[in-house]
Amino acid sequence: MTVDLFHLALLCLAAFFAGFVDAVVGGGGLIQLPAALVILPSFPVASVVGSLKIPSFTGTGAAVWQYMKKVDMNWKLLAVICTLAFFASYSGSYLLTHVSNAFMKPVLLVVLTVVAVYTYAKKDFGQKEEHDISNDKELQRGIFISLIIGFYDGFIGPGAGSILILAFIALLHFDFLHASAHAKMVNLATNIGSIVLFAAKGNIIWSIALPMAVANSLGGFAGAKLAIAKGNKFIRIFFLVIIVGILIRFCWDVFKF
Repeated sequence: MTVDLFHLALLCLAAFFAGFVDAVVGGGGLIQLPAALVILPSFPVASVVGSLKIPSFTGTGAAVWQYMKKVDMNWKLLAVICTLAFFASYSGSYLLTHVSNAFMKPVLLVVLTVVAVYTYAKKDFGQKEEHDISNDKELQRGIFISLIIGFYDGFIGPGAGSILILAFIALLHFDFLHASAHAKMVNLATNIGSIVLFAAKGNIIWSIALPMAVANSLGGFAGAKLAIAKGNKFIRIFFLVIIVGILIRFCWDVFKF
């Protein structure tokens, strides 16, 4: 399966913006996946989804590289939750090849509506880091986050990065900047889990995936630098915009406008 240069350029443009958005607050899949499905209507959905995991991985990797240089990371916590997130994502992608994920979208629509309203109403949400929970509780909550959202990322995908950031803020009391940095590391693990599954099943179109990977990496690099430079207030606003975008996407899927 191949695509002409014009459509490949459109895919790369979408990948760049997806990488940029994903590096700041997650949710890049809201740009990349719909664009790819429109541009590649005759391609099998599994091949489109599988191919997009490569640019998602490289874009996330570029963002991680930037965050690692500027943000303090909890490597002990990340070692555990990234390992679990890998296996959870693999399991989610495996299940996706056997059943439909449509039944979860109405539930997520309600959850994300609450998230958007809460984040908007609570102005200090994610604005500062609070070290008020024990290491044991932090690890327990991190394990919970990695298993649930890792599985979700492999099974459904769009918005997983934003939900991860929310979880790091609400459950581990990180600020937006540290939550974004740690969420990217977990995203890296979930992308690898899905890639292993889709590659084994032959669902990756490398002639499309590799050019998009370069574009997504450039976007991830730029987005992470901007997030680090602008800080928590900017990330909060960006987060709200992306959450609203996710809500619109799920409304479309649930109510079939």
